[in-house]
Amino acid sequence: QVQLVESGGGSVQAGGSLRLSCAVFGYIYVNPCMGWFRQAPGKEREGVAGIASDGRSSYADSVKGRFTISQNNAKTVLYLHMNSLKSEDTAMYYCAASRGCMAPSTRSADFRYWGQGTQVTVSS
Repeated sequence: QVQLVESGGGSVQAGGSLRLSCAVFGYIYVNPCMGWFRQAPGKEREGVAGIASDGRSSYADSVKGRFTISQNNAKTVLYLHMNSLKSEDTAMYYCAASRGCMAPSTRSADFRYWGQGTQVTVSS
């Protein structure tokens, strides 16, 4: 059984930084894609960043240059480094994993497994 557990969320002032982590438990697939998504109150879930097993990554335009997605060598922990945070980054952040991977993705439909989320609040 696959389980994704996020951590690292919290409250920070605008301009600050946070690092989110997602621990992966269980066997997913040989080379799954991983991703970070977020959902703010009253808004649809949106893809933030995705990473393929070979390290290729993709980002939403709104976070390019500020957020970085990465994994540990064992592919058991996914990270999201968030810098220059803005109030509009406030949301519940979720990590997700696919069963296969051709290219990094930020589309929800490409992902099968989801964590429970960690809250990020940015105050201006």
